[in-house]
Formats: sequence, structure tokens, C-alpha cells
Amino acid sequence: MEPTPVEIRLRKQSRQLTIVYDDDEQFDLSFEYLRVHSPSAEVQGHGPGQEILQTGKENVSITAVEPIGHYAVRLIFDDGHDSGLYTWKHLYELGRNKDVRWQAYLDRLKAAGYARTNH
Repeated sequence: MEPTPVEIRLRKQSRQLTIVYDDDEQFDLSFEYLRVHSPSAEVQGHGPGQEILQTGKENVSITAVEPIGHYAVRLIFDDGHDSGLYTWKHLYELGRNKDVRWQAYLDRLKAAGYARTNH
């Protein structure tokens, strides 16, 4: 059985979403990290290799977390993005692989010549 969240806490001041799973894993995921790794087609494209690099998301906020059944949440971002459904499995994978995925994102930004405004 896949891990299921037992707590999801929106921490607006620190711009973090804290997720505690029933297997005792806890992840603190930044709003920017969640936004640039949205599972939506707007970010992922429509197939492998079609991902769209997200820039300018350093100060994005999550304004709401909406439950979708018993398997996902929709995160509502203040930049108008709200089309990604973050399944429990996707959020768990984002948490488990945060360091590698974040570094890959930073590397893609650098390769594109984009300088982040907030480190």
C-alpha cells in the first residue's frame, strides 16, 4: 500500500508545505519547488522531453489547498496556476527526491541563463 498523508500543513510565512505521511516520513516542500514541479500539462508538457522550464517563481505563494477525493490535493498558487493535481504518490516522490530534483531545476535555470532573484 502506498503511503498516505496524515497531516498537510500550509506554512505561508516560511512558504513551505509540510506533509507528514503514515510511514512517519515528513517533507517540508517550498512553494517554489512545488510550483515548478507541478504535474500539470502547463509544466510537464504533453510527453517526455516536453517539460516547460518555469522561471520567476521564487516568490510564488500557495493561497489554498483543496482536497481531491482521498488521493490528491489541488494547490492554488497566487500566480493563477491551479491545474495540477498533486497525488499522494507524486508529493511523496517530490519529498523523497527533493535534493536531486531541486539541483536539476537549478542547473536547468543556469543553462537557460536565468538568474534567480531570491536564493
